Amino acid sequence: MDIAYEKDNKERVPFEHYKEEYRKKDPQEIRVRTGFPYSEERQCFTVRFLGKDYEVGFPEFTVRRTEEDDSYCPLLVMNAAQVFVLRFLIEGAQASGTGKFMTYRDIPWGEVYYRQFNGRCMMRLAFSYGNKLDAFRAACEKLGATEIQQGDAGYEFEVFAGFFVRFQLWSGDDEFPPSSQILFSDNFPAVFHPEDLVVVCDIIIGTLKNL
Repeated sequence: MDIAYEKDNKERVPFEHYKEEYRKKDPQEIRVRTGFPYSEERQCFTVRFLGKDYEVGFPEFTVRRTEEDDSYCPLLVMNAAQVFVLRFLIEGAQASGTGKFMTYRDIPWGEVYYRQFNGRCMMRLAFSYGNKLDAFRAACEKLGATEIQQGDAGYEFEVFAGFFVRFQLWSGDDEFPPSSQILFSDNFPAVFHPEDLVVVCDIIIGTLKNL
């Protein structure tokens, strides 16, 4: 997945372009590569994204929930999430991790994008929730994240099967501002461009705020 994102990805790389590339694909090739089950009868993939199951149509890209759910579902309403999942269907793949986690700077070329990542993700997370840990915990629980014993509050999110992101928060006080750390399972670099990781953290933070 080596097409770089910008903040305004909808304008820079039109959503329609990705949908057209998707239509050209073989659904069985997508199924084998991504591991997403495909129904010939229903002409859709079952995609699990951030703890929720969706039916994604093929060859036309459509999205619906597999069950009734009145909570916020990013893949139904968030353009960045739709583009991210669509691109994974086009060129992503399963990849095994070792159970270890990496900082953004540890990822190849992560240093190049670190300023963008720090501002859009780590600082945004810290200043949105660093002094609102209860709200952070409540939103993470609604999203189905797994609590981890790291920082003053920490949670692990499963983006796709086997791809995990960890958010860690430290609350601020009179002397120090709140801070955060974001870690990625070590299979991310095998599939994703560093800028994709900025986007997926944007999606998670945006989802938490909407929850």
